[in-house]
Amino acid sequence: MHRRQFINTGLLSAGALALFKNSSFAALMQQQTYQFKPLRNNMGIFTEQGGTIAWLSNKDGIVVVDAEFPAPATHVIAELQKQSDKPFQYLINTHHHGDHTAGNISFKGIAKNVVAHANSLANQKDAAQKANNDDKQLYPDITFTDNWKAKVGDESIRTHYWGPGHTNGDAMIHFENANIVHTGDLVFNRRYPVIDPAHGASVRNWSVVLGKAQKQFSKDTLFVFGHAFDPQKVTGTMDDLKAMQNYMDRLIDLVSAQIKAGKTKEEVLTITAIPGVDDWQGQGIKTSLGAAYDELKTP
Repeated sequence: MHRRQFINTGLLSAGALALFKNSSFAALMQQQTYQFKPLRNNMGIFTEQGGTIAWLSNKDGIVVVDAEFPAPATHVIAELQKQSDKPFQYLINTHHHGDHTAGNISFKGIAKNVVAHANSLANQKDAAQKANNDDKQLYPDITFTDNWKAKVGDESIRTHYWGPGHTNGDAMIHFENANIVHTGDLVFNRRYPVIDPAHGASVRNWSVVLGKAQKQFSKDTLFVFGHAFDPQKVTGTMDDLKAMQNYMDRLIDLVSAQIKAGKTKEEVLTITAIPGVDDWQGQGIKTSLGAAYDELKTP
């Protein structure tokens, strides 16, 4: 049976924590907790440190989407192995960033195949080379350019790539029978997004991608997001995709108007709010403004 409760490893008791007045220590201990949560149709999510993981466990095997970091990856592997002795058929990466792929290495010798968009593989290799940590990577051995599909038990899995957004290698992963989609970092739910121009991001096409996703999926689709400002809201509905698209559109409108008015990048970076977007939070607004300015300023 699926474990429905909050899983806690190494967490001190409340009484023990009270002995420590250092808030940074308490914050560190809090980071050691994780959540393993069923959703529907033999699927669920795992959250600890990094981008949200989705999992499928059925009679023919296990599939995991994204891997966070090495330690959290070992935790999700252990939880899934408690449920089933079936093989790990696929590990699928939504894109290359380390908080989604650094944990790939924990699946070495466990997952039969690692799947990602071809650009995601190239980006992962590029990032590893620059960080000089190629030996800590488990690279995808199956890549695709537009779509890839597989069947595991009674579940059909299909990937969708509609061009650059958060990077140039982001795909959405659809578990068609469960009707659950992992959006990766194409959706930061009410949290200012990371934008990675060095690896092909596009604020213009990001909105287009989200529009195509709304046409592809249905009102009953349950979405798993890469990140959310509220950690309890890493799943959501089509309305959340529409809200993310609205964020990108209003960002483009604002920065385009600033460029037309002759504002410099430094002046644009002083903006503290995006008109028409009042529910996004966090510390990353400058990332959005800077990336949008650089892209929209280019003829």
